[in-house]
Amino acid sequence: LVLSCLWLLATPPASSIFQRPTGTPAPLRLQYLLEPLHPTVHTQRGATATLPCVLRALPHNYRVKWSKVELASYRENIIIITNGLYHKNYGPLSPRVRLRHSHRYDASLTITDVALEDEGRYRCQLVNGLEDESISLTLHLEGIVFPYQPSNGRYKFNYHEAKRACEQQDSRLATYQQLYKAWTEGLDWCNAGWILDGTVHYPIINSREPCGGRLLLPGVRTYGARDKQKDRFDAFCFTSALQGQVYFIRGHLNFKEAGQACRNHGAAIAKVGQLYSAWKFSQLDRCDGGWLADGSVRYPITIPRERCGGLPDPGVRSFGFPSKEMRTYGTYCFL
Repeated sequence: LVLSCLWLLATPPASSIFQRPTGTPAPLRLQYLLEPLHPTVHTQRGATATLPCVLRALPHNYRVKWSKVELASYRENIIIITNGLYHKNYGPLSPRVRLRHSHRYDASLTITDVALEDEGRYRCQLVNGLEDESISLTLHLEGIVFPYQPSNGRYKFNYHEAKRACEQQDSRLATYQQLYKAWTEGLDWCNAGWILDGTVHYPIINSREPCGGRLLLPGVRTYGARDKQKDRFDAFCFTSALQGQVYFIRGHLNFKEAGQACRNHGAAIAKVGQLYSAWKFSQLDRCDGGWLADGSVRYPITIPRERCGGLPDPGVRSFGFPSKEMRTYGTYCFL
């Protein structure tokens, strides 16, 4: 019995293209799987999230396969397979996923310690010979998108450098959906930047001459797909809630002294994504410029006021990348 059950869980290919060939019929009406009441599950980084998948009946010799569609590569990666008695995990999500299995019809997927890269589209597929069927669900992280460029100016990143730069700042390249949502919430930025799928965009609220002209309507404007090696733009990064705290240390510190001041408190100098997260989720509000890990100086404003930059909207303000020897600023630490 054990051998026959394990045979049912034979290892599938590591990944496969998730695309229905042109001309094939639409999926049949669900017979065994229940359509989810809410196809989008909302969560934050560090939380535990469950994607529902419940059977209305148990067919003979069935399997349930969970997979995730990776936007950057358009591939479907297997996460877990079960036959109701045994299961096997696959891929990088393996240590953090399990089946909820609250009853014998329950094949829901639970993800612990949700990470930024977990956001996206998932598929629960019932494998039952000629009667295969599936449902799709979306895991959505609450978060914030911010534009990012390096110290040597705008339009310096190819796609791979942009991806790495976001990751170094406790974030990841934003998806188009995340960038679009940020635009609806007021993100107005004239510099074009890479997003996760390898396309390039910029969000405009206030049409103006340097940003395509006054006659163009507001929107997320696009340059389309670009050469990931040769073409160079800024980056749009996405981050979510923190598992920690950002706080400010006063002083007139150069960059090296700022890092040491944080370490003296058992902390690390904060990254740009961590400051944005603290501003978004913890309402961090300070009128003091402080060093960050990338050598930039920024400060978060939740309640706009005249003597804190004078701008009418909340946001994370930037002094750019001053000389690291300058002793003018405090520092933001992360613990």
